[in-house]
Amino acid sequence: MSRPTNAMSVDVEDWFQVQAFASVIGRDAWESLPRRVEANTDRILALFAEAGVRATFFTLGWVAERHPALIRRIVAGGHELASHGYGHELVHAIGPERFRADLRRAKAVLEDAGGVAVIGYRAPTFSIGRRSAPWAHAVLAEEGHRYSSSVFPVRHDLYGEPDAPRGPHRPDPSGVIELPMTTVRVGRRNLPCAGGGWFRLVPYALFRAGLARVNADGTPGLFYFHPWEVDPEQPRVAAGRLARFRHSVGLAAMEGRVARLLRDFAWGRMDQVFAAAIAA
Repeated sequence: MSRPTNAMSVDVEDWFQVQAFASVIGRDAWESLPRRVEANTDRILALFAEAGVRATFFTLGWVAERHPALIRRIVAGGHELASHGYGHELVHAIGPERFRADLRRAKAVLEDAGGVAVIGYRAPTFSIGRRSAPWAHAVLAEEGHRYSSSVFPVRHDLYGEPDAPRGPHRPDPSGVIELPMTTVRVGRRNLPCAGGGWFRLVPYALFRAGLARVNADGTPGLFYFHPWEVDPEQPRVAAGRLARFRHSVGLAAMEGRVARLLRDFAWGRMDQVFAAAIAA
């Protein structure tokens, strides 16, 4: 069986917008903090260009509003422009009406800056699930999206739907298709194999073996990371020990690890890798 093409994605947000720091960095402080997202995303664009990889950039409307030229460079590079919402608010915390308003605002900003249709969405901190926001997939469809990549079928203290299907599925018959984050089944547990902090924490060889196991039967995997993860020089935040560890572990080696991953596997855009599931 030929090697499947996996989906590469980037969640475009700045270092001060991560959920781990939400309790110590208020939204009213965002405008006063140094923005590093444009330079870091440009580093990623250069990395992808060198590897000949096209990816999906789930981008905050807040970022697009302030860096429209960056959005144009993403699109010009042949990448898919998708939505990460506007203000990085947890979906289950803001409720259906505010979620709808957030979606509309982000979609309008992104499409205006990029000049392309935005059909994909990823919830901040994977904050959509059957238990936490069962209404979200229907709202996404009503607002013109065609797929979501917002469910992580693992146990985690901040997110997770461990009992959710591990492959493409439609949680609501009237809603969009869900493309969940990749996991490896070990015993009765799903272990994460999709990037982020887990990718920075575990030995590279272990992650590569996990993704190879996913690909063994022709199933495509899904990888994600953030621009701040290739920026070991970013400001340090006086947050709790666990939050600081999660955010900073492995930052210095991350860019090299991603470059290696791009060589070791085949990669493409979300809307192309999962085209059949999205069209179904």
